[in-house]
Amino acid sequence: MHFSVPDTVDLKDKNGSNYTAYNVHINSSYHCGIRYSDLYQFNEQLRKEFGPRVSAKFPPKRLLSLTPIQVEERRDQLEKYLQAVCQDPEIVSSSLFVGFFLNAQKESMKASPESVQLYIFLMKGQKVALTIKSTDRTDDVLETFMAEIDLSEELVYYFGLFLMKRTEDGEARIVRRFQNYEAPYLTVKQETGTCRVAVRKTLLWDLQIEEKVLQDTIGMNLLYVQAASDLEKGWTHGPKEAHNKLAQLKQKGSKIEFLQLARSLKFYGYIQFKPCLTNYPEEDTRVIISIGNREVNFRLQTPNNKVQEGSFKVTRMRCWRITSTSEINENGEKVEHLELAFEYLLRKDQMKWIIIYSDQAIHMSLCLQSIVDEILRIKDGRPVKRPKDRSKSKKEATPDFHRLDSVSSAASMEGENEKEGKVVTNENNNSSSPSRPGQIEQLTSLGKTSSVKQASAGKTQVLKQKVPQTSNAAVKTNEVFEGIGDDDL
Repeated sequence: MHFSVPDTVDLKDKNGSNYTAYNVHINSSYHCGIRYSDLYQFNEQLRKEFGPRVSAKFPPKRLLSLTPIQVEERRDQLEKYLQAVCQDPEIVSSSLFVGFFLNAQKESMKASPESVQLYIFLMKGQKVALTIKSTDRTDDVLETFMAEIDLSEELVYYFGLFLMKRTEDGEARIVRRFQNYEAPYLTVKQETGTCRVAVRKTLLWDLQIEEKVLQDTIGMNLLYVQAASDLEKGWTHGPKEAHNKLAQLKQKGSKIEFLQLARSLKFYGYIQFKPCLTNYPEEDTRVIISIGNREVNFRLQTPNNKVQEGSFKVTRMRCWRITSTSEINENGEKVEHLELAFEYLLRKDQMKWIIIYSDQAIHMSLCLQSIVDEILRIKDGRPVKRPKDRSKSKKEATPDFHRLDSVSSAASMEGENEKEGKVVTNENNNSSSPSRPGQIEQLTSLGKTSSVKQASAGKTQVLKQKVPQTSNAAVKTNEVFEGIGDDDL
């Protein structure tokens, strides 16, 4: 989970008193504006429930009004605090954490529960209209959708809801997966551009897990629609004969046979990202990145127009981090740059930082996290969550919020409907989360807390300019990291 608090806004409460709201962005999207007093109360409740596990330093109260410099210091401290807290998966999944940020989103948008229609799209563009409450959280919406299409309850959480946006070339791209601390309807309403809520498999990075889904007619159809979409986009690779055979099976409506053949092709089930730059094997190398089957695959074109390929196993990544930097362009506009960097075991005793420069870096990071979560779940023998495992009646233990009586331009939510989904024009036009130059916003991985080993300039040249120094945020090692090195890719 990627937290940032890029800016603040001065507002007035219902009594006319001035206060500062801190704009919180999560996973590259504006989520809410929160008062310091609400975050203070949230921290107190976290410490009461989780004790010493909440070791992150929270900025102290001040008796007098803050100067602009002090507000900026507090903003930076709150950002580091949230980044550290979200490193603990038990805290992040707790009803306290989820309820707090869900309520914060509702309050920021002044949203009250009302019946609304939300379209859920399949990967080929088909859509299902759901009648939900505007403030329903992600799990509620997912379960409502799966009940609508009559998928077995055992398979509901093999799938997830994703935010998709239409790009300038007309293609709908996956931005990220919706989390349970947000209401998808409200999130889509505040996003810019043409957005969709789409369903896609999430816990199926290992093809063996897919066998259970194939035995269910509805589950099989969901997999078929996704496989056909990925094939159409060129995400799945295979010989011409296989593609011709798939076209014939699709025309005949032979879905099982189609899936059986598609599953044998390269990159089946992978997510492919748009072309971007990386520092491997050398700086400013243009690559196409695909993530799936517990690996990150690089495809690049060499100077002699040959395609070179290399794969990085997730189990060889000691840690990874998202870096967000911003600059002012010649038009006076703030431009954000995102990077995903992971420390990789190339060979025994040889680690190297591989850096990906992409505005899809956060989605890549969330894919890595999902793969690691799946590996650990299988290793521990834990079952996939089911709808009946959730307690929907339990009242969330969340602080009372001071309702935001004014809305900043950064949190402007005006929008309109569009025939293929919700379209919102955000006056701030900042769906991503700008940050201060040189600031590491998050370091993500799974496992026991430790510090990140910073490679020396002599051993790891890629760090000398492109990777800023790490902050004091909590860092976790990867419990599925293997201490055996491959030969150079």
